[in-house]
Amino acid sequence: MAKAERIATSCGRYRQKGDPQAAKRLLTRLLKKQGMPPKRMITEKLRSYGAAKRQVMPNVEHRSHKGLNNRAENSHLPLRKRERTRQGFRSVGSLQHFVSIFSAVRNLFVPSQTNRSAAQIRTHRRQAMAAWEAVSARPA
Repeated sequence: MAKAERIATSCGRYRQKGDPQAAKRLLTRLLKKQGMPPKRMITEKLRSYGAAKRQVMPNVEHRSHKGLNNRAENSHLPLRKRERTRQGFRSVGSLQHFVSIFSAVRNLFVPSQTNRSAAQIRTHRRQAMAAWEAVSARPA
């Protein structure tokens, strides 16, 4: 189905439960991005989407069924993963600081995802520990 044929609205960061004004803002924003109204609109079962659709796009078919929204939900799984990994950090800056250090350390210790024998993995870990001890100036 072409992009212009439907708008799938399931991004939780725009939604406040039962808020028709927020749903109306979301739909107008999506409609401006699309440039033309869709043939049908598939949403979650929140009634605020129906109320907003009647104001913004009265001639568009609206379908809200629990199985129809799966395509839209799965399309923003990477966004959800990033949100989940940010848990425990108060700001994006502190997360970025942690990740910049952590990724360098992780790249040192975690072997690549190629098929390796157990002996090769042990050798990699020994070399990584030797490099870590040299950098941290910890006596062996």
